[in-house]
Amino acid sequence: MIYHVVPHSDWTADPDRPYAPASLTEDGFVHCAPDEPTTLAVVNAFYRTAPKPLLVLVVDESRLTARTEWEAAVPSPPPGVPDGTLFPHVFGHVERDAVERILEITWDENGRATGTKTTT
Repeated sequence: MIYHVVPHSDWTADPDRPYAPASLTEDGFVHCAPDEPTTLAVVNAFYRTAPKPLLVLVVDESRLTARTEWEAAVPSPPPGVPDGTLFPHVFGHVERDAVERILEITWDENGRATGTKTTT
């Protein structure tokens, strides 16, 4: 499984189409993380001010039609992520039926991501 962070409003904007975030056009791929702890570090580094609720798509990589490449973070991984951690990059849209679970980020009183909970 690979993990992708998305604001709820982006995920639900066009539910009848495969999911394609802005990064697919801007960077050529969909940014993902290899596990939940790395996902939380990414959220704390880059998504603390993103629109909430913030979701985590848990994606079955084997069900994607686009290729996925595991690459090093450039220029370096976010704080809390060990050097050498590889990040999955999906070079195409994410089919909605490849999403196994959807989690919601939980926050502490200081606005830091502390975990996830299953959405209903």
